[in-house]
Amino acid sequence: MSFSLSEQLSRYANLIVTFGVNVQPNDTVVLQINTDQAQLAELIVAASYAHGAAEVQVAWQNDAIARQNMLHQPEKRLLAIPAYEGEKINYWLSHHAKRISVVSSDPNNLAGIDAQRIAKFRQAQGSVLRPLRDATQNNQVSWTVVAAASPAWAKLVFPELDEQAATAKLWAAIFKTVRLDTPDYQDAWDKHIALLLEKAQWLNDQQFTELHYTSPRTDLHIGLPAHHVWEAASSQNTQGERFVPNMPTEEVFTAPDRNRIDGYVTATKPLSYSGQTLTGMRFEFANGRVVKAQAAQGEDVLQHLLNTDAGARSLGEVALVPDPSPISQSGITFFNTLFDENASNHLALGAAYPFSLAGGTEMDDEQLLAAGINRSLIHVDFMVGSADMDIDGIKADGTSVPVFRHGDWA
Repeated sequence: MSFSLSEQLSRYANLIVTFGVNVQPNDTVVLQINTDQAQLAELIVAASYAHGAAEVQVAWQNDAIARQNMLHQPEKRLLAIPAYEGEKINYWLSHHAKRISVVSSDPNNLAGIDAQRIAKFRQAQGSVLRPLRDATQNNQVSWTVVAAASPAWAKLVFPELDEQAATAKLWAAIFKTVRLDTPDYQDAWDKHIALLLEKAQWLNDQQFTELHYTSPRTDLHIGLPAHHVWEAASSQNTQGERFVPNMPTEEVFTAPDRNRIDGYVTATKPLSYSGQTLTGMRFEFANGRVVKAQAAQGEDVLQHLLNTDAGARSLGEVALVPDPSPISQSGITFFNTLFDENASNHLALGAAYPFSLAGGTEMDDEQLLAAGINRSLIHVDFMVGSADMDIDGIKADGTSVPVFRHGDWA
């Protein structure tokens, strides 16, 4: 069965609203989306109200305007985040707003702009956004990140095609990754979530004290804190409602022990961060911290990222994704972390999710740090997996258990 673009966008909007954030009667919904996605925005708003939402706020974004602001605003004004931004976040949180973030930006939108200027802005913005980030990381609110095809992004992914053909091909790839290529996408998602939760349960039963990653480019030991929790696909907010944070999703993940990370690891895919593309990244860790880092492209961006705060030099997430996953096997490099992280084992610099530790959502920052859970203003995923990567789980008694062999579950 084939569907027109209009039909697929309607199905996509319904998937986002029902599976993504699970809109219920009287909910407040916040939609963050680019101005080039007006049709999808209208469909998401309509689907939200159809499922009983009391209010849908749309926070519009625009690549060209964002670039102009970054280029021309005086630094003092650029870094002075208006007070109303904080008040808006307080309103969202007081209403337990369910947040839908639709990413479609050109990954190179801020290329050529001074990396230090961008880093300062991200740091200032991060301070204002902290209440929202904390609520998100504690699952106090439902949230989902999804994607939409834009011409600039599509041309980067498919440079051999003209803009129209590239955009159409990117939409088709997005629809396939979120299982909209099947007539009964809801059933497909139910089965997919069940499989990922089964893997997470096995890892939780093992309670490894350490993971050891090896490949021709990587030899890394990552400690895991006592009582860590592996999660997958589906999460639950503090009101007891299920939601899917990322669509697509192929990962099971937990938090590392921020004090027990040693060795070296090489990124296997480009990283799109802060409007720029970083390639050829390699990190060396000792006692939980990055002691050396380099990038073939975007070196200055990487160094500013690592200097954001003390926690930026440690890890906040370890995620397992088999190389045979559909996104990996598509052979497409999306230049977008939402997709590329779901094609590969990945790690994240910066903050961990408190729910990755039993009882973690009830702890303050000091308690989390003492338990080995990293805190930071940032959380930036980078991809490290490959078809030749092995991972072993080490138990407290020193027993080694194969977890991955040749890039797939052992």
